[in-house]
Parts: sequence; C-alpha cells; structure tokens
Amino acid sequence: MKKFLLAMFIALPFMFMSCSGDDDAVDPDGDGDDFQGKTKSFELYSVSAPSISGTATFMEKEDNSTTVEIELDGTPDGGMHPAHIHYNTAAEGGDIAVSFEPVDGATGMSTTTFSTLDDGTNITYTEAINFDGYINVHLSADDLGTLVAQGDIGENELTGESKNYMLEEKAVEGISGNVMFQERVNGEALATIMLDGTPEDGEHPAHIHMGSVAESPGDIAFTFTPVNGATGMSKTNVAALDDGTAFMYNDVLSYDGYVNVHLSADELGTLVAQNDIGGNELTGETKSYELDERAVEGISGTVMFEERMSGEALATIMLDGTPADGMHPAHIHMGTAAEGPGDIAFTFNPVNGATGMSMTQVEMLDDDTEFGYEEVLNYDGYVNVHLSAEDVGTVVAQGDIGANELTGESKTYELGEKAVEGISGSVIFEERMSGEALATIMLDGTPADGMHPAHIHMGTAAEGPGDIAFTFNPVNGATGMSMTHVAMLDDDTEFGYEDVLNYDGYVNVHLSADDLGTLVAQGDIGQNELTGESASYDLGSANVEGIMGTAMFEERVNGETLVTIMLEGTPADGMHPAHIHVGSVAEAPGDIAITLNSVNGATGMSATNVTKFNGEDGDMIDYNGLLEYDGYLNVHLSADDLGTLVAQGNVGSNS
Repeated sequence: MKKFLLAMFIALPFMFMSCSGDDDAVDPDGDGDDFQGKTKSFELYSVSAPSISGTATFMEKEDNSTTVEIELDGTPDGGMHPAHIHYNTAAEGGDIAVSFEPVDGATGMSTTTFSTLDDGTNITYTEAINFDGYINVHLSADDLGTLVAQGDIGENELTGESKNYMLEEKAVEGISGNVMFQERVNGEALATIMLDGTPEDGEHPAHIHMGSVAESPGDIAFTFTPVNGATGMSKTNVAALDDGTAFMYNDVLSYDGYVNVHLSADELGTLVAQNDIGGNELTGETKSYELDERAVEGISGTVMFEERMSGEALATIMLDGTPADGMHPAHIHMGTAAEGPGDIAFTFNPVNGATGMSMTQVEMLDDDTEFGYEEVLNYDGYVNVHLSAEDVGTVVAQGDIGANELTGESKTYELGEKAVEGISGSVIFEERMSGEALATIMLDGTPADGMHPAHIHMGTAAEGPGDIAFTFNPVNGATGMSMTHVAMLDDDTEFGYEDVLNYDGYVNVHLSADDLGTLVAQGDIGQNELTGESASYDLGSANVEGIMGTAMFEERVNGETLVTIMLEGTPADGMHPAHIHVGSVAEAPGDIAITLNSVNGATGMSATNVTKFNGEDGDMIDYNGLLEYDGYLNVHLSADDLGTLVAQGNVGSNS
C-alpha cells in the first residue's frame, strides 16, 4: 500500500490537468435546460481502492446553475457510491456542502444539477468552480467512512507548482522520506509528508521549526497532521502558522525553518526524520577547505560551506582522529594562518570528538556583520580547531579560507648551501585567491634549537648584499620551516604572487638574529631565476701551474646572465681579478669589456650578474649577446699583479 501511495504522491504534480473551455454537449441531465459550454474538470484520486479514480466535471447551465458529472473508472458493477462536496480541503476535512447523486458502480457515472448548497444558500457556476471545498466519493451508504476517490476543487485545486524537500534519517535507522508542498489556486499549499520505514502502529508528530537544523532546537512554527505509521503519510493544509500569521505556498519557499518528524507524542525528543526547508534549503553550491594537522598528530579534515537559498550558508566541519570524549572549539580568525594569531571573527559550534563533526548556521560574524555564503568565499580569514575550551592555545587543525585559499598555482626557488655545510632547501610561493601569496621556506639540516631570519633582498645574489625588501617569519630550526603571508613589501608597496614572479631579488636565510652576516642558504627569485639555459667554457692554466677550471654563463628569466667562475688550485688567501676581454686569446691582449667579481682563492669561485659592458654609458648585453660575443676571459693573480694570469679561455663566439 505504501508503494502505491508513494507512486501517487510522486505523480501528483504531473496528473493535475484541469480542463476548461467550450463543449458541444447539450442538456447532459436531460432536464431541458441548455448547456452554456463552460466546463471545469477536477481530478478525483484513488484513496482506499487503488483501481478507482476519475474526474468531476462542472458544467455551466443557462440559468447559472451547475451540472456536475462524476466519471470514475474501476467501480464494481453492483455498487452505489454516495458523493458530496465538503467544505475546506481534503487535508482538513469538513462538513457536507452539496450532496450529489450516487455514482452507479456499473457505469461509474453520476450526474447532479444544483443551484444551492444543501443548506439552501444560492451558488452560481462561477462560485461553484471557485468553492473552498473538496469532493468525497464513499464506498457505500452503509460505509461512508471508506473513501474510494477524493479530490480538492475550486480555490483548493493544485496549480501544478510544487516544492519537494528530502527528510533525512535521524535517530531511528531506516526512516526517511520527503515533504512536498503543492501550491493551491488560492495561494495556500498542500503539505504531504511521505516516509518509508515507519512502524505500522506509530503516530509521528511533525512540525516546521524556526531557524535551521544547525541552530536547533528552534520553536515550533507550524504543526502538521501526524504521520500515520501504517501508510507513512501525512497531509496538511498550509495557510497560517500556529500563531495565526498567514503562511502560504510562496512563504514556505522563503521561510527560515526546518521540518522535524518525531517518534511519538510522548517522545518528542527522538527525531526520526529532519531537514531544512525554504530559505534554508541548500542550492547545491559548495566550497570545501582543507584543515591540516597541527599540534595533535592524526587530526585533520575539512570545513565545507554550503549555500542556502537565502544566501546564508551551512558550515560542516569533518575531522578524522578526534578523541571520542573531546569537544573542540572552532573559529574563523581574521587574516591568514601564516600571520596568526588573528582575532576571532566567527564562532562555529564545537566539533564533537565522538563524530568528528560540527554543523553551524552561517549568516553573520560575531560582531553581527552580514556574513553569508558569498562573503565566506571572499573572506580574509582562516579556520582554527582547538584542543578544548580549557586549552584554546593548542590548535589541532587549521586552514586558510576565502580569499586566502590557494589557487594551486605555485613557484619554487632553490636555496643553495652557503656558509654552513649541509643546510639547503627551497622557498615556495603559492598564489592565493586574493592574488596575494603564501611563502613557505623548507630547509634540511637546520639545528633544532636555531631560529634563522630570512629576507628577500633587492638585486641578485651575485650583486649582493642588497637592501632588505621583504621580511619572512624566521625559519624554525626544529622543523626547518617558515610560513609567511606575502601581500606587501616592508615599505608597504603592494607585493602579491605575480609581483614575486617578476621581482628583481634574491632570498637570504641567516644563521641567527645575532649573526646576520653568516648565510646558511641563498637563492635568486623572480626575474633573476635561471631558465636552465647555460654555456660552459674551459679556463686553462696560464702563468701559474695547476690553476684551471670553467666559466659558466647561465640565462636568467629577465635575459640577464649569471657568470660563475669555478677554479681548482687557487691559494686560500688569494683574490683573483677576472674580466672578459675583447677578441680571442690568440689576439691578446684585448681591452677589458666586462669586469667580473674577483675569484675567492679559498673557494675558487666568483659569481657576477652581467647586464652591460663596462662604463657609465656601457651598452646592454643579454645572455644571447654574450654567447655571440667575440671575447675571452682572463683571471689574474692579484689586483697588484694583473700581468700574471692564473687561468684563461675563449668565450662566446670564440669558444
């Protein structure tokens, strides 16, 4: 029976076909009065007998009376079925207003002409087709309690507009379903609750409550007819809230409420089905943010914001690894996690450790500023989930949200080893939705008790030391990490992700705040990044035996060149001037064209950023220009003895 009723329930919006218009039928009741041609048909649906259904057609007569022709399919041959118009809606029930001729089971037909109600009140055709009533067809005169067909008429007719809300399983396994609101011609609604899994002998109170499920418990706003456990159904006319406030179909669609179906009148605290309706319905638009593990190993998850029809949101935090007996406060904080701690902007319902979940209505910040779904997507904030109300300082999960979300675009720059052996790593810049960036430095080999200041400096590492342009959060030696929000330079100049990619700078990580002069890692960034294109030239021994090596030209993103000389055999205390000369070794000596940084004898190395020829007005030269240049490279013994060469080799077009 439940399956039949469910099928009928689903089909209702599509079955309601009202017929009106001209008709050639004349004098259907044979009383000699001509038929005017105006008709209106209403559907009569099966009730106790699934096979019996049909229509009631109202026809206008010339004298303004009304003939109603009932036509049913499936009636038994020997039956005579009393039929009436009742006051109100079928969901509400009401007294008899008009008595029809019984439906003859053999033909399934009944024809009645009337111009007054049973109490003698006059009623015209127009009033009849707009009557606040419904039709019942009964099994027999001896069994009026059993209905074989029924349908709302007049202003209670359904327009075909409807809205369906799912009712999800709650405390009793296996009970779920939906509630459908169907618009009537008069603007009211028919609410039909249909549940599967209800016990045969149950009667389940149901209500619309104020607010959302996440905010529950809310006060009761509207009371439905209880759900009959045997059928799983409840039908209720919706016209006013329990306090008498008008509550029509369109009001339902925008109402700030939710539906609860309870186990019984004696146990209202146990819910069997529940869901948001109206303005709280979810649109299907969602946004999820990762909540990463922090101080407690194994706890991580997500926070999902779901848009409501009202523009507000439902926030659901879902964590794995929470202890069963824990209650974990959670908040949206201002700013980014890298900048934290920021002030609390929004308070979630605590995460229940047993389920790892928290559900919260999102409509305004703690200071009452409007804060709906769209505001969440653009908010400059992050989420913290704390260990407990007593230990808010311990964060168990954390993640940036809104404008601070990472787009997935990122750029990594290598940070090479410098003065302290074994320390190296990288800095990754990740783009945020806002266009700003998250900078994460990750180093291997840092001492556990160290704190290492880090900065972006102006210029290239080869030209350094350059002025500090941007200050990172110090690198924690224990983790080798530093995370910093990147939005502006230290002088407050705007400095977002795209600015980083084009910046003329390099990164230094220092040994300590007390020893900034000792670098532990360093690397060029932005436009100074190396493209991977390079050319290597041999530098052979010249006047000093045993000193030789190479000169490598590496292209930068901006087209400039990093020239790195690497020699073996240089004395530890030496500083060896180096130049690119005009012409070839065979043509030497040629004039000095470009002066390079001196080679440090202790390391045998020199690094120089090359952009132009010597002189205040020297012409610019890029990487490709150097590769085509007619030149050679000399490394000299010392500034006082330029005449003694320690290494020499052709470069550019002469290689």
